Amino acid sequence: MQILDKIARLVGRTIGLYGSIMRRLLAGEPRGFCIACHRPVLAFLRFGGGSNAVPALMKAAAVIGSDVDHFSCPKCGAHDRERHLLLYFAKSNFNSLIANGRVLHFAPEPAIKRFIESAIPAEYIRGDLFPASPGVRRVDLCKMSFEDASFDLVIANHVLEHVDDDAQALKEIFRILRPGGMAVLQTPYASGLSITICDPAVSNPVLRLELYGQDDHVRLYGNDIFERFTSTGLVSKLGLHEDLLPEIDCRIYGVNPLEPFMLFNKPVD
Repeated sequence: MQILDKIARLVGRTIGLYGSIMRRLLAGEPRGFCIACHRPVLAFLRFGGGSNAVPALMKAAAVIGSDVDHFSCPKCGAHDRERHLLLYFAKSNFNSLIANGRVLHFAPEPAIKRFIESAIPAEYIRGDLFPASPGVRRVDLCKMSFEDASFDLVIANHVLEHVDDDAQALKEIFRILRPGGMAVLQTPYASGLSITICDPAVSNPVLRLELYGQDDHVRLYGNDIFERFTSTGLVSKLGLHEDLLPEIDCRIYGVNPLEPFMLFNKPVD
């Protein structure tokens, strides 16, 4: 059965890549380049059914998040949100921030992990509520055991939309950051909504998919996301793609130009 499952996944991946290549050629798009593995690609793979499968509410609410039509690299598997962060990191000289610093990385993505390790931090902790890889520690974002002011950088890339009590998680992130420390909190949000949609009673995965865009999301952030994130004392250092990466052709690098660099700072007292 495992062999059949592997064959089915391989066939599905091949069909998906062929479809992505054909769509790119028919649309006259240029070949892609994966910043995570530094290799050219004919096309990036879609997530699920791509934009055609995105729930109508997500389209009507103008959700800004992953580029589901140019999602994963067919060679290294890096997702668009990883590739976009790597571009933002390079432009913002994050190497110097990470070097000799203490870094806490939630739901650690392989491409981001490699970047952090290459910058040689003093300490690098990878955490997840449900660790699935060696070297990843069990860390509850809402109740961390780390001391106050103990990290220079916290990264939670597309994590907070999965956390039941995001207000408590943000308080904890603020607490463990050192004064002057930074938090990267990339999160999808609906630019067409003024306030966040969240109903704790909604547990049905089908309803969550329709309301929040994914069956394991617990809310759909609105334009109040930045007010929510700064309510605990963090200061927004938001950067727009058009300002930070004007030279990047999003079709080539497979990233969403509407997704900003959601960077926050803990002020120095």
